[in-house]
Amino acid sequence: QVQLVESGGGLVQAGGSLRLSCAASRRTFSTLAMGWFRQVPGKEREFVARIGASDSSTSYADSVKGRFTISRDNAKNTVYLQMNSLQPEDTAVYYCASGRIGSTYRSAYDYWGQGTQVTVSS
Repeated sequence: QVQLVESGGGLVQAGGSLRLSCAASRRTFSTLAMGWFRQVPGKEREFVARIGASDSSTSYADSVKGRFTISRDNAKNTVYLQMNSLQPEDTAVYYCASGRIGSTYRSAYDYWGQGTQVTVSS
């Protein structure tokens, strides 16, 4: 069992930045692959970014590449999503997730946080 708690969401103007955090309860956090997804009402939850467990390799959705950065601090059992140059279309509920392997597919992740709202005003 892994509990994930996101924080750092909020309201920001277009062009601004936010950093999301996701704290995991599991002591073996370093063995988990982590991902960030987002969802707007009426749409499917979509992949944003992922980071591997052993090699901390990363990948991003094309829509956020060059603007968002995923990172992890295994000593703090925390994964981050630094979001720069935010645009109104980034408005969504952002979820972190953990799994045994990193993937862009929701089904690869076993545990999910409760989500944090990010709202970008124009």
